[in-house]
Amino acid sequence: MAPPHGLAAALAATAAAIVLSSLLYRRKCGRLASRVRELETALAAAAEKAASERRGRVRAQQSLRRALSEKEPCSDEARPAKAAAAAPASYPMAPIGTVQSCFSTRNGTPRQPLVVALARATVALDPARVPAAALEGLASYSHCWILYVFHLNTDLDKMWKDPARSKLKAKVRVPRLKGGKMGVLATRSPHRPNPIGLSVAKVEAVDGHAVLLSGVDLVDGTPVLDIKPYLPYSDSVKGAAVPNWLEVDGALAVESIHFSEHFVSALPICWVHAQKQSLYASADEFQDLIKQVLTWDIRSISQRIRPHRVNMEGDADDRCSEEADEDHEGTARSGVVYHLHLEGIDVSYRINQGSNIVVEDAALLTGAAGNQNRCGYLAWRDKLGSGVL
Repeated sequence: MAPPHGLAAALAATAAAIVLSSLLYRRKCGRLASRVRELETALAAAAEKAASERRGRVRAQQSLRRALSEKEPCSDEARPAKAAAAAPASYPMAPIGTVQSCFSTRNGTPRQPLVVALARATVALDPARVPAAALEGLASYSHCWILYVFHLNTDLDKMWKDPARSKLKAKVRVPRLKGGKMGVLATRSPHRPNPIGLSVAKVEAVDGHAVLLSGVDLVDGTPVLDIKPYLPYSDSVKGAAVPNWLEVDGALAVESIHFSEHFVSALPICWVHAQKQSLYASADEFQDLIKQVLTWDIRSISQRIRPHRVNMEGDADDRCSEEADEDHEGTARSGVVYHLHLEGIDVSYRINQGSNIVVEDAALLTGAAGNQNRCGYLAWRDKLGSGVL
Protein backbone atom coordinates (compact mmCIF):
# COMPACT_ATOMS: atom_id res chain seq x y z
CA MET A 1 0.00 0.00 0.00
CA ALA A 2 1.37 3.42 -0.94
CA PRO A 3 2.17 5.84 1.93
CA PRO A 4 -0.19 8.74 2.54
CA HIS A 5 0.38 11.77 0.37
CA GLY A 6 1.53 13.91 3.29
CA LEU A 7 4.01 11.31 4.49
CA ALA A 8 5.44 10.90 0.99
CA ALA A 9 5.89 14.64 0.70
CA ALA A 10 7.68 14.75 4.04
CA LEU A 11 9.97 11.90 3.05
CA ALA A 12 10.71 13.61 -0.24
CA ALA A 13 11.46 16.89 1.55
CA THR A 14 13.74 15.10 4.01
CA ALA A 15 15.59 13.34 1.21
CA ALA A 16 15.99 16.62 -0.66
CA ALA A 17 17.33 18.27 2.51
CA ILE A 18 19.81 15.44 3.00
CA VAL A 19 20.98 15.70 -0.59
CA LEU A 20 21.32 19.48 -0.29
CA SER A 21 23.21 19.17 3.00
CA SER A 22 25.51 16.61 1.44
CA LEU A 23 26.18 18.91 -1.51
CA LEU A 24 26.87 21.84 0.77
CA TYR A 25 29.20 19.69 2.90
CA ARG A 26 31.11 18.50 -0.16
CA ARG A 27 31.42 22.09 -1.39
CA LYS A 28 32.70 23.20 1.99
CA CYS A 29 35.21 20.33 2.07
CA GLY A 30 36.30 21.22 -1.44
CA ARG A 31 36.84 24.88 -0.46
CA LEU A 32 38.80 23.82 2.63
CA ALA A 33 40.94 21.41 0.62
CA SER A 34 41.58 24.12 -1.96
CA ARG A 35 42.58 26.54 0.81
CA VAL A 36 44.95 23.97 2.32
CA ARG A 37 46.57 23.45 -1.08
CA GLU A 38 46.94 27.22 -1.49
CA LEU A 39 48.58 27.53 1.93
CA GLU A 40 50.89 24.58 1.22
CA THR A 41 51.90 26.18 -2.09
CA ALA A 42 52.52 29.52 -0.38
CA LEU A 43 54.57 27.83 2.35
CA ALA A 44 56.67 25.96 -0.22
CA ALA A 45 57.21 29.20 -2.17
CA ALA A 46 58.26 31.03 1.00
CA ALA A 47 60.66 28.25 1.92
CA GLU A 48 62.16 28.25 -1.57
CA LYS A 49 62.49 32.04 -1.48
CA ALA A 50 64.31 31.89 1.85
CA ALA A 51 66.62 29.16 0.53
CA SER A 52 67.25 31.16 -2.63
CA GLU A 53 68.08 34.27 -0.61
CA ARG A 54 70.51 32.28 1.50
CA ARG A 55 72.18 30.84 -1.61
CA GLY A 56 72.47 34.37 -2.94
CA ARG A 57 74.14 35.56 0.28
CA VAL A 58 76.56 32.65 0.15
CA ARG A 59 77.43 33.38 -3.48
CA ALA A 60 77.92 37.07 -2.63
CA GLN A 61 80.23 36.19 0.23
CA GLN A 62 82.23 33.85 -1.98
CA SER A 63 82.54 36.54 -4.67
CA LEU A 64 83.62 39.05 -2.05
CA ARG A 65 86.25 36.68 -0.72
CA ARG A 66 87.59 36.08 -4.23
CA ALA A 67 87.66 39.82 -4.99
CA LEU A 68 89.47 40.60 -1.75
CA SER A 69 92.00 37.84 -2.30
CA GLU A 70 92.72 39.06 -5.84
CA LYS A 71 92.93 42.74 -4.92
CA GLU A 72 96.49 44.04 -4.97
CA PRO A 73 97.44 45.84 -1.76
CA CYS A 74 98.11 49.52 -2.19
CA SER A 75 101.60 50.61 -1.19
CA ASP A 76 102.07 53.04 1.69
CA GLU A 77 103.82 55.46 -0.68
CA ALA A 78 100.81 55.65 -2.98
CA ARG A 79 98.40 56.48 -0.15
CA PRO A 80 98.04 59.88 1.45
CA ALA A 81 99.77 60.17 4.81
CA LYS A 82 96.52 60.75 6.71
CA ALA A 83 94.80 57.80 5.03
CA ALA A 84 97.76 55.55 5.75
CA ALA A 85 97.72 56.56 9.39
CA ALA A 86 93.95 56.13 9.76
CA ALA A 87 93.63 52.85 7.85
CA PRO A 88 93.93 49.71 9.98
CA ALA A 89 96.92 47.50 9.31
CA SER A 90 96.27 44.37 7.25
CA TYR A 91 98.45 41.34 6.87
CA PRO A 92 98.78 38.93 3.95
CA MET A 93 97.41 35.60 5.05
CA ALA A 94 96.19 32.59 3.11
CA PRO A 95 95.17 29.05 4.14
CA ILE A 96 97.92 26.44 4.04
CA GLY A 97 95.50 23.51 3.91
CA THR A 98 91.96 22.24 4.27
CA VAL A 99 90.22 20.04 6.81
CA GLN A 100 88.60 16.79 5.64
CA SER A 101 86.36 16.08 8.60
CA CYS A 102 83.79 13.49 9.63
CA PHE A 103 81.41 16.42 10.29
CA SER A 104 79.63 17.51 7.11
CA THR A 105 77.85 20.55 8.61
CA ARG A 106 78.11 22.90 11.56
CA ASN A 107 75.14 21.20 13.19
CA GLY A 108 76.57 18.32 15.21
CA THR A 109 80.17 19.53 15.18
CA PRO A 110 81.33 19.56 18.83
CA ARG A 111 81.41 22.96 20.49
CA GLN A 112 84.84 22.27 21.96
CA PRO A 113 87.84 20.10 21.01
CA LEU A 114 88.61 16.72 22.64
CA VAL A 115 85.06 16.25 24.02
CA VAL A 116 84.40 13.67 21.27
CA ALA A 117 87.50 11.47 21.24
CA LEU A 118 86.38 9.57 18.12
CA ALA A 119 85.88 12.74 16.06
CA ARG A 120 88.49 12.46 13.29
CA ALA A 121 89.75 14.66 10.51
CA THR A 122 92.61 14.93 8.05
CA VAL A 123 94.38 18.22 7.42
CA ALA A 124 95.45 18.14 3.77
CA LEU A 125 98.19 20.75 3.28
CA ASP A 126 98.77 22.60 0.01
CA PRO A 127 102.08 21.31 -1.45
CA ALA A 128 102.56 24.63 -3.25
CA ARG A 129 102.64 26.49 0.06
CA VAL A 130 103.92 23.91 2.55
CA PRO A 131 106.60 21.36 1.62
CA ALA A 132 106.36 17.94 3.24
CA ALA A 133 109.57 18.65 5.15
CA ALA A 134 107.69 21.30 7.15
CA LEU A 135 105.83 18.49 8.95
CA GLU A 136 108.98 16.68 9.99
CA GLY A 137 108.91 16.06 13.74
CA LEU A 138 105.17 16.80 14.22
CA ALA A 139 104.37 13.10 14.67
CA SER A 140 106.54 13.09 17.81
CA TYR A 141 104.02 15.31 19.60
CA SER A 142 100.84 13.86 21.08
CA HIS A 143 98.76 16.98 20.34
CA CYS A 144 98.86 20.11 18.22
CA TRP A 145 97.08 23.44 17.86
CA ILE A 146 95.08 24.17 14.72
CA LEU A 147 94.46 27.80 13.72
CA TYR A 148 91.68 28.13 11.17
CA VAL A 149 88.95 30.29 9.67
CA PHE A 150 85.26 30.08 10.58
CA HIS A 151 84.49 30.00 6.86
CA LEU A 152 80.79 29.17 7.23
CA ASN A 153 79.94 32.32 9.20
CA THR A 154 77.18 34.32 7.50
CA ASP A 155 78.45 37.70 8.70
CA LEU A 156 81.86 37.67 7.00
CA ASP A 157 80.85 40.23 4.36
CA LYS A 158 79.96 42.76 7.08
CA MET A 159 83.43 42.61 8.57
CA TRP A 160 85.21 42.83 5.22
CA LYS A 161 83.11 45.56 3.60
CA ASP A 162 83.16 48.02 6.49
CA PRO A 163 84.58 46.71 9.79
CA ALA A 164 83.78 49.94 11.64
CA ARG A 165 80.07 49.55 10.83
CA SER A 166 79.83 45.79 10.80
CA LYS A 167 77.42 45.80 13.77
CA LEU A 168 79.25 42.86 15.25
CA LYS A 169 77.39 41.88 18.40
CA ALA A 170 79.36 42.53 21.56
CA LYS A 171 77.44 39.79 23.38
CA VAL A 172 76.35 36.34 22.24
CA ARG A 173 74.06 33.69 23.66
CA VAL A 174 75.86 30.89 25.48
CA PRO A 175 74.48 27.30 25.46
CA ARG A 176 75.54 26.62 29.06
CA LEU A 177 73.65 29.72 30.20
CA LYS A 178 70.52 28.51 28.38
CA GLY A 179 70.39 31.59 26.19
CA GLY A 180 71.99 34.01 28.65
CA LYS A 181 74.42 36.46 27.08
CA MET A 182 78.12 36.90 27.62
CA GLY A 183 80.76 39.12 26.04
CA VAL A 184 81.95 37.59 22.78
CA LEU A 185 85.60 37.70 23.85
CA ALA A 186 84.70 35.74 26.98
CA THR A 187 83.30 32.88 24.85
CA ARG A 188 84.37 30.49 22.09
CA SER A 189 81.71 31.84 19.72
CA PRO A 190 82.69 31.73 16.03
CA HIS A 191 81.15 35.19 15.53
CA ARG A 192 84.21 37.21 16.48
CA PRO A 193 85.90 40.49 15.41
CA ASN A 194 88.08 38.25 13.22
CA PRO A 195 86.65 34.81 12.30
CA ILE A 196 89.69 32.88 13.54
CA GLY A 197 89.40 29.65 15.51
CA LEU A 198 91.88 27.82 17.72
CA SER A 199 91.54 24.12 18.53
CA VAL A 200 93.73 21.48 20.08
CA ALA A 201 93.68 17.98 18.60
CA LYS A 202 95.42 14.67 19.04
CA VAL A 203 98.05 13.85 16.39
CA GLU A 204 97.38 10.29 15.20
CA ALA A 205 99.72 10.13 12.21
CA VAL A 206 101.57 12.20 9.62
CA ASP A 207 101.99 11.13 6.01
CA GLY A 208 103.45 13.41 3.35
CA HIS A 209 101.31 16.54 3.22
CA ALA A 210 98.53 15.11 5.42
CA VAL A 211 97.98 14.98 9.18
CA LEU A 212 95.45 12.64 10.77
CA LEU A 213 93.83 14.12 13.88
CA SER A 214 91.28 12.97 16.47
CA GLY A 215 89.19 14.77 19.05
CA VAL A 216 88.50 17.55 16.54
CA ASP A 217 85.74 20.16 16.54
CA LEU A 218 86.29 21.13 12.90
CA VAL A 219 83.72 21.03 10.12
CA ASP A 220 84.60 19.63 6.69
CA GLY A 221 86.19 22.19 4.38
CA THR A 222 87.62 24.40 7.14
CA PRO A 223 90.58 26.47 5.86
CA VAL A 224 93.67 25.96 8.06
CA LEU A 225 95.98 28.91 8.69
CA ASP A 226 98.64 27.22 10.78
CA ILE A 227 99.61 24.15 12.83
CA LYS A 228 101.62 24.45 16.04
CA PRO A 229 102.73 21.74 18.48
CA TYR A 230 101.04 21.55 21.88
CA LEU A 231 103.56 22.12 24.70
CA PRO A 232 102.31 20.89 28.10
CA TYR A 233 104.88 22.87 30.08
CA SER A 234 103.64 26.19 28.68
CA ASP A 235 100.20 25.54 27.17
CA SER A 236 98.76 23.87 30.27
CA VAL A 237 98.44 26.50 33.01
CA LYS A 238 98.43 25.06 36.51
CA GLY A 239 95.70 26.53 38.68
CA ALA A 240 93.95 28.30 35.80
CA ALA A 241 90.48 29.53 36.76
CA VAL A 242 87.23 29.69 34.77
CA PRO A 243 83.86 31.35 35.55
CA ASN A 244 81.36 29.45 37.68
CA TRP A 245 78.94 29.03 34.78
CA LEU A 246 81.54 26.90 32.98
CA GLU A 247 81.96 24.57 35.94
CA VAL A 248 78.37 23.32 35.93
CA ASP A 249 78.56 19.54 35.50
CA GLY A 250 76.33 18.00 32.86
CA ALA A 251 74.89 21.32 31.69
CA LEU A 252 74.57 20.00 28.13
CA ALA A 253 74.70 16.26 28.78
CA VAL A 254 71.82 13.99 27.74
CA GLU A 255 70.29 11.31 29.94
CA SER A 256 70.42 8.31 27.63
CA ILE A 257 70.98 7.24 24.01
CA HIS A 258 69.26 4.26 22.42
CA PHE A 259 69.52 2.89 18.88
CA SER A 260 66.32 1.58 17.32
CA GLU A 261 66.17 -1.77 15.56
CA HIS A 262 65.50 0.05 12.30
CA PHE A 263 68.71 2.07 12.67
CA VAL A 264 70.73 -1.05 13.54
CA SER A 265 69.54 -2.71 10.33
CA ALA A 266 69.88 0.42 8.15
CA LEU A 267 73.44 1.38 9.15
CA PRO A 268 75.23 -1.63 7.58
CA ILE A 269 73.51 -0.92 4.26
CA CYS A 270 74.75 2.69 4.31
CA TRP A 271 78.18 1.60 5.48
CA VAL A 272 78.76 -0.49 2.35
CA HIS A 273 78.79 2.78 0.35
CA ALA A 274 80.44 5.06 2.94
CA GLN A 275 83.29 2.90 4.23
CA LYS A 276 85.72 3.46 1.33
CA GLN A 277 86.30 7.10 2.20
CA SER A 278 85.45 6.92 5.88
CA LEU A 279 88.01 7.45 8.64
CA TYR A 280 86.40 4.63 10.63
CA ALA A 281 87.29 0.95 10.54
CA SER A 282 83.79 -0.47 10.86
CA ALA A 283 80.12 0.33 11.17
CA ASP A 284 80.33 -0.47 14.89
CA GLU A 285 83.05 2.12 15.40
CA PHE A 286 81.03 4.62 13.41
CA GLN A 287 78.05 3.92 15.69
CA ASP A 288 80.31 4.64 18.67
CA LEU A 289 81.10 8.01 17.08
CA ILE A 290 77.39 8.79 16.81
CA LYS A 291 76.92 7.95 20.48
CA GLN A 292 79.82 10.17 21.54
CA VAL A 293 78.55 13.10 19.46
CA LEU A 294 75.01 12.82 20.82
CA THR A 295 76.21 12.46 24.42
CA TRP A 296 76.10 16.27 24.43
CA ASP A 297 72.94 18.08 23.36
CA ILE A 298 74.10 19.38 19.97
CA ARG A 299 70.97 21.43 19.30
CA SER A 300 71.28 25.20 19.12
CA ILE A 301 69.65 27.37 21.77
CA SER A 302 66.75 28.28 19.48
CA GLN A 303 66.12 24.60 18.73
CA ARG A 304 65.94 23.74 22.42
CA ILE A 305 63.68 26.70 23.21
CA ARG A 306 61.47 26.26 20.17
CA PRO A 307 61.88 22.80 18.61
CA HIS A 308 61.40 22.55 14.87
CA ARG A 309 62.48 20.41 11.96
CA VAL A 310 66.17 21.03 11.49
CA ASN A 311 67.47 22.87 8.44
CA MET A 312 71.01 21.49 8.39
CA GLU A 313 72.61 24.63 6.97
CA GLY A 314 70.63 27.37 8.64
CA ASP A 315 69.07 26.47 11.96
CA ALA A 316 72.00 25.41 14.08
CA ASP A 317 74.46 28.25 13.99
CA ASP A 318 76.99 26.14 15.86
CA ARG A 319 78.68 27.03 19.09
CA CYS A 320 77.03 30.15 20.50
CA SER A 321 73.75 30.86 18.73
CA GLU A 322 72.78 34.51 18.37
CA GLU A 323 69.24 33.94 17.13
CA ALA A 324 67.32 32.35 20.01
CA ASP A 325 63.87 33.77 20.67
CA GLU A 326 63.93 35.16 24.22
CA ASP A 327 60.20 35.56 24.54
CA HIS A 328 59.16 32.09 23.43
CA GLU A 329 58.98 29.47 26.14
CA GLY A 330 58.61 26.31 24.12
CA THR A 331 59.53 22.85 25.35
CA ALA A 332 61.18 19.95 23.54
CA ARG A 333 58.78 17.63 21.81
CA SER A 334 59.73 14.08 21.12
CA GLY A 335 57.85 14.32 17.80
CA VAL A 336 60.55 16.54 16.28
CA VAL A 337 63.06 14.71 14.09
CA TYR A 338 66.62 16.03 14.18
CA HIS A 339 69.38 15.18 11.73
CA LEU A 340 73.10 14.64 12.14
CA HIS A 341 75.32 14.41 9.04
CA LEU A 342 78.45 12.30 9.49
CA GLU A 343 80.68 10.78 6.81
CA GLY A 344 78.02 11.25 4.14
CA ILE A 345 75.34 9.55 6.24
CA ASP A 346 72.17 11.25 7.48
CA VAL A 347 71.48 10.07 11.05
CA SER A 348 68.00 10.98 12.30
CA TYR A 349 67.02 11.00 15.96
CA ARG A 350 64.47 12.28 18.46
CA ILE A 351 64.98 13.73 21.93
CA ASN A 352 62.28 14.04 24.57
CA GLN A 353 61.82 16.48 27.45
CA GLY A 354 63.88 14.24 29.70
CA SER A 355 66.87 14.48 27.33
CA ASN A 356 66.54 10.84 26.30
CA ILE A 357 67.61 10.24 22.70
CA VAL A 358 66.42 7.55 20.30
CA VAL A 359 68.45 7.21 17.10
CA GLU A 360 65.89 6.07 14.54
CA ASP A 361 67.37 5.85 11.06
CA ALA A 362 70.46 6.09 8.85
CA ALA A 363 70.39 7.02 5.18
CA LEU A 364 72.93 8.02 2.57
CA LEU A 365 72.88 11.74 1.89
CA THR A 366 71.37 12.56 -1.49
CA GLY A 367 73.99 13.68 -3.96
CA ALA A 368 76.87 13.11 -1.54
CA ALA A 369 79.46 11.85 -3.99
CA GLY A 370 82.25 12.42 -1.50
CA ASN A 371 85.77 13.66 -1.98
CA GLN A 372 87.56 11.22 -4.24
CA ASN A 373 90.94 12.51 -3.02
CA ARG A 374 90.12 11.91 0.62
CA CYS A 375 92.24 9.40 2.50
CA GLY A 376 90.09 6.92 4.39
CA TYR A 377 90.92 4.54 7.20
CA LEU A 378 92.59 1.97 4.94
CA ALA A 379 95.03 4.59 3.65
CA TRP A 380 96.10 5.38 7.23
CA ARG A 381 96.02 1.87 8.68
CA ASP A 382 99.63 0.95 7.86
CA LYS A 383 100.90 4.35 8.95
CA LEU A 384 99.31 3.87 12.36
CA GLY A 385 101.22 0.63 12.93
CA SER A 386 100.29 -0.88 16.28
CA GLY A 387 98.35 2.21 17.26
CA VAL A 388 94.60 1.75 17.43
CA LEU A 389 92.33 4.51 16.25
